[in-house]
Amino acid sequence: MNGRSTTRRTALSLPPGLPLAEWSHLGRQIFVIADSSAWWLGDWLIYGRSHYPDRYKRALAETSFDYQTLRNYAWVAGKFHPSRRRDKLSFQHHAEVAGMPAGVQDDWLTRAERGRWTRSELRKQIRASRRVTAEGAGPSLVQMSVVAERRVRWQKAAEAVGLGLMEWMVLMLDEAAEEPADASG
Repeated sequence: MNGRSTTRRTALSLPPGLPLAEWSHLGRQIFVIADSSAWWLGDWLIYGRSHYPDRYKRALAETSFDYQTLRNYAWVAGKFHPSRRRDKLSFQHHAEVAGMPAGVQDDWLTRAERGRWTRSELRKQIRASRRVTAEGAGPSLVQMSVVAERRVRWQKAAEAVGLGLMEWMVLMLDEAAEEPADASG
């Protein structure tokens, strides 16, 4: 090997003695390419829709992806104009909220960015929110008094994950209620 990294379709060859900083930089570059490719394929398909007949037949021939995967890429890309896509979040984050109205999408993506949520955490938070909404159909009033320091601490914790205080409290209570059931299983 000549001291340079080389790529093939099925391999990445790295030179002996590659410095940690270069190895790290290369990893970040690979991640950006991998994470960007879903957007690129989606945009490519959207372009094909307006310019070429039989775009999916052609796309299937040009890629190794199945029809549904290509349709998903195009659908998600079509739900987010490039100006609304969040660089700090993955394509999969966007896919989680793609079926929602644009304003709601933006709200959830902002929360995910601020809280540095994984895609799985975003999904969990959305489900928790839906439970709160569904259970809120017949609400019961619960009141409690807390010292100011505790409320401030809770408020900061809620803001850190992009939630309102009440939404965060319900989420925390739900999680606490699930723990004993998990322990007994």
